[in-house]
Amino acid sequence: MSEHHATISWERKDAPFLDQRYSRVHEWRFDGGAVVTASSSPSVVPVPMSDASAVDPEEAFVAALSSCHLLWFLSLAAKRGWLVDAYTDTASGVLGRNSEGRLAMTQVVLRPFVTFSGAMRPSPDDFLKAHHAAHDACFIASSVRTEVRVEPELR
Repeated sequence: MSEHHATISWERKDAPFLDQRYSRVHEWRFDGGAVVTASSSPSVVPVPMSDASAVDPEEAFVAALSSCHLLWFLSLAAKRGWLVDAYTDTASGVLGRNSEGRLAMTQVVLRPFVTFSGAMRPSPDDFLKAHHAAHDACFIASSVRTEVRVEPELR
């Protein structure tokens, strides 16, 4: 078992609060030193109370699933002797109503595009199987109720 930490900070400063028009911009600090400006999504809380240039929790959720899948896929590819040159995922997530009628991230679609070189390259079937294995191994995907689809593209 391992623990992972983040510190999330927000300050009102001297802005009004009780009128619900306060800034949702806040900061994520991670144990390795990375600092990320975060905010509510402008699709949930309108600008100027949200900052469209900041990372919102919904984007971070999609990115965490995509990143976990990427890391597992790279590990599996290396074990199989496949030389991966590039991996790009244009992942997306849907915020909608779940079966209980509550707002939730109801679906995330990962669309990894992988470029290989070298003598050992996966067949289309092995490529899909490796993505399936990466999805099964991803502990972020195992932690959520959201439907996570993987639609890889082999080049």
